[in-house]
Amino acid sequence: MPQICNFTYDEITVGQTATYSKLVQEQDIQLFAAVSGDVNPVHLDADFAAGTRYKGRIAHGMLTGAIISAALAMELPGPGTIYLSQSLRFRLPVKIGDTITIKLEVTDKQDRRQVVTLNCKAYNQNDKLVVSGSAEVMAPSEKLLIDYPARPRVRIEG
Repeated sequence: MPQICNFTYDEITVGQTATYSKLVQEQDIQLFAAVSGDVNPVHLDADFAAGTRYKGRIAHGMLTGAIISAALAMELPGPGTIYLSQSLRFRLPVKIGDTITIKLEVTDKQDRRQVVTLNCKAYNQNDKLVVSGSAEVMAPSEKLLIDYPARPRVRIEG
């Protein structure tokens, strides 16, 4: 079984980087709408979305924010990270079938609270910047090496 480890606050250095990628699929849009309650037709209704400036359905902006959250939780600092804040600027729409790559870079460390600030950028498969921002997290103090958690199994019913 694959394993995952984290970076403790003491191991993290300013300038350290990590990446994380995810393919945005129909199921992601459906699940995000169900969990968040955001059923805006621009995300769910192809006919409605065809008449918008984007000429088709787009993913929820905060779905990309959630992918950034996954990058922080799974890559840098990794398991045990506590999210404190996030700023996001949405630059381009994300569509079903896009592969989003999150690029993280540590820009600051605050020793007193063991807070790490990271620059967060999300790119699509064409290397176009779709979201930018920064996050503050409390990095773990304990080193972890754990089995990679299984994704929950879900079923969508119409």
